[in-house]
Amino acid sequence: MSENSFVYVTYIRTTPEKLWQALTDPEFNRQFFLCSHQESDWKVGSSWKLIFPDGRVADSGEILEIDPPKRLVIKWRNEWMPEVKEDGYTRCTFAIEQDGELTKLAVTHEADGPHKLIPNVSKGWPLVLASLKSLLETGKGFERPPSKG
Repeated sequence: MSENSFVYVTYIRTTPEKLWQALTDPEFNRQFFLCSHQESDWKVGSSWKLIFPDGRVADSGEILEIDPPKRLVIKWRNEWMPEVKEDGYTRCTFAIEQDGELTKLAVTHEADGPHKLIPNVSKGWPLVLASLKSLLETGKGFERPPSKG
């Protein structure tokens, strides 16, 4: 990890289509995204939001690229930490590919320069993605909501 990028790669015993559904369906999101969910109509140029369980907007942005079930790129800005929000937007790319009976998921969250969000996502993404893997492989994600500090 650097000041401007975070990369996480995992292999999940699932299909690309099921992984795509988990990433883009709000009800699936709530089961692994630590009770949060995403809202978008999943088209290029559409707005995107990550919503906390209490209804507050955690993060917002725009769909930059979408190629189901292979690739999703989101323009991403934190909305609940003023010191992070002021740094502006980052990009989060989900790359999905079949690898035998497994599906490879690579998440790259990056900024054009040093950005306060990158150290935060480097702590958050591993927990969220481990929960996603658990949900798809065992039927149960992690239930704890995100800590507020």
